[in-house]
Amino acid sequence: MNRLYFYSALVLFLISSCQKPVENINESSLPAEDTPIAEEVLKLGEQTYSTVCAACHTEGNTNLAPAKGLLSGMSPHAILAALNMGKMRVQAAALSDSEKEAVAQYLTNKKLVKVEIPESAYTPFQISDKDIASGFNYAGWGGDLEGSGFRSAAQAGITPENVSSLELKWSFAFPNASVVRSKPAIIGDWMIVGSQFGEVYALNRHTGQIGWVFQADAAIRGAITYTVSGDKLTAFFADYATNAYSIDIRTGELIWKKRAGHHPLSSVTGSVVVFNNIVYIPISSFEVVSAQDPDYGCCTSSGGVTALDANTGEEIWKHRVIAEEAKVSGKKQNGGSFYGPAGAPVWASPTIDSKRGLLYIGTGENYTYPPTATSDAIQALDLKTGKLIWNWQATKNDTWNLACPGNPNCPTPTGPDVDFGMAPILVYDKISKRDILVVGQKSGVVHALLPENGKVIWQTRIGKGGALGGVHWGMATDGELVYAANSDNINGLDPSDSTLVPTPGIYALNLQTGKQVWKVAPPPCANGPRKDCQQSNSAAPTVIPGIVFEGDLNGFVRAYSAKDGTVLWEFDTVREYETVNGQKGKGGSIDGPSPVVADGMLYVNSGYGMFGEMPGNVLLAFKVKSQ
Repeated sequence: MNRLYFYSALVLFLISSCQKPVENINESSLPAEDTPIAEEVLKLGEQTYSTVCAACHTEGNTNLAPAKGLLSGMSPHAILAALNMGKMRVQAAALSDSEKEAVAQYLTNKKLVKVEIPESAYTPFQISDKDIASGFNYAGWGGDLEGSGFRSAAQAGITPENVSSLELKWSFAFPNASVVRSKPAIIGDWMIVGSQFGEVYALNRHTGQIGWVFQADAAIRGAITYTVSGDKLTAFFADYATNAYSIDIRTGELIWKKRAGHHPLSSVTGSVVVFNNIVYIPISSFEVVSAQDPDYGCCTSSGGVTALDANTGEEIWKHRVIAEEAKVSGKKQNGGSFYGPAGAPVWASPTIDSKRGLLYIGTGENYTYPPTATSDAIQALDLKTGKLIWNWQATKNDTWNLACPGNPNCPTPTGPDVDFGMAPILVYDKISKRDILVVGQKSGVVHALLPENGKVIWQTRIGKGGALGGVHWGMATDGELVYAANSDNINGLDPSDSTLVPTPGIYALNLQTGKQVWKVAPPPCANGPRKDCQQSNSAAPTVIPGIVFEGDLNGFVRAYSAKDGTVLWEFDTVREYETVNGQKGKGGSIDGPSPVVADGMLYVNSGYGMFGEMPGNVLLAFKVKSQ
């Protein structure tokens, strides 16, 4: 499983999707430790936690469930969302609303209170033809259908000569959030971005003021994309509960909504793509978490892709990564049944190859035995039919789930959990005059494949790899070099090869050969400014001519020279902010999507309150000084 999707508490209650002001939809918590909580509520919360939750959420646990200390750093809204509609809904199914609310407040010592957004945080939403036609506009996970993560000099408006003048222009705080991971789309003077609790905001990209708010049913974890067709300006995205949305950008109102998942525990952790009037939605599953319950019948889900008509939301086709349905495959230690094959989720965004008519996806690990040839793989599908054209597997027999190790639901033997968590990148190599498909893996290896058949061109190891190692969220390329962030977090490395050592940092590889051109490690923790320093680059990078932008788990965002990795600019995001929407804002670890660059501005998410990383809730906007 991609380490970025473990046990996150990120999903809001199922509520109606409509355009509403924020203050009317967030009956939730602010970080107000001085607000008293009734003694009986705390007592009920402690009793419920001790009885139902404590067995798994303990310090020094071996099943990777977050310990009580980590849970205490979250907002009560986040914990309540997890219990109601998130990854803990199965475990919390028997609890009453009062018990779940009490647990959330007991763990965080914060009371559930109402969010108030000041009127000054809003501005009229008006979009012009000039906005729609802007050359620096941006949408989707990698910024283009090929997922390159590249912005031209004209689109960026930032150069090696002016990057050092970047200054913070404004900050926006997502109410109650502890994780900020949705990637904004840019349309002229506006940006559209999702949130941990399902709000989708249209923000003025110059001021951060709110134009409109749309409320989805669950967390928006991926990027926003949009299309222009005549007068129609339409945004597309999916929530964690696999609902795909089409909304009118001019009004912020719903056009259609369709559930894309076909399993009760299906989820969407990646980003949708739209091409030729079809919306492609990657399907993953939080069944990997439900496996922690030894009595759960693990496991029956399959990752996949669902294709919907962009005009109506009607299903066109669906692809299962595991073609066959799961069936009883063995007996567990507690006498229950194992089911399989299962798993192979699609964590990340698909990639479009318009020339060959193909859709590329990366897949995850099998949850149970028997293993399949489609896990930890790259697949090419026909764009129109979903038919599997080719399948290339990087790692065999990687069977793993969050019950490992020791739980009856843990498969034996247990795999290393080194799946693909990033979207493949399709790029043209000017030297060899051919297209190359490049993708990084949690194994610590970057692969280059022929897009027509999946045959290997080159493979380069840049890290030790493991559950928290290797390439997580993505890479970027300028057509000459491939820039990869290698996490290699020491808390989750593959122990199978003792000769490999962790090597976190940013790597530049020659596109044609895979040869390493340069690498830069994050500053050593011994000299770092954080008490709980994490020396790791996990977030995806963005590249513009001469510059690679990348954040780290220590909360710094940096501009590196694309030529040799020299640091040209850096900013420490871990601080409190006075925000344009009047909410308490704080930066934290930078993980997940890459920064967005447009028209002399840099937009950075800060805050990732999982895996011991630093929580935060801000979107930061930087601008270069005018010449």
